[in-house]
Amino acid sequence: MEAIVWIALIIIFAVVEILTVGLTSIWFAGGALAALICCLFGMGPVGQFIVFVAVSVILVCFTRPWALKYFKPHLTKTNYEQAIDENVCLTETVDNLKGTGTAVYKGQEWTARAYEDGKRFEAGTIVRVKEIRGVTMYVVESALMPHMQSEAGK
Repeated sequence: MEAIVWIALIIIFAVVEILTVGLTSIWFAGGALAALICCLFGMGPVGQFIVFVAVSVILVCFTRPWALKYFKPHLTKTNYEQAIDENVCLTETVDNLKGTGTAVYKGQEWTARAYEDGKRFEAGTIVRVKEIRGVTMYVVESALMPHMQSEAGK
């Protein structure tokens, strides 16, 4: 009877892991597997539960950090808030009506749109980031002098 409980727990933890892909419940499936093995060798229910808890904790503490490092996608964390009020160079003309515009900030290309409808900025212009919504920078005219903009575009 106890073996059926451990088998059911292994299946439940595995299914939860498949559904969430969070690398959390799989460790408890490992603990349940260890408890199942102890059950099959005749260990009592209290001992099985202790093995389940001990193996689960060991797996979570020692293997989860390693697994997260190697199995999760390597995401680059960005602090996009830093871009607000910064000057960026446009690499494509910003025209909200045509839906065009790109800017480069710290080596990364962003979709750029004019903060005010009707404004248009030519490629090579230095503009200031007013706001970021999603993955789009909304830009306004920069405080840079016009002669500095022409030199920056070179």
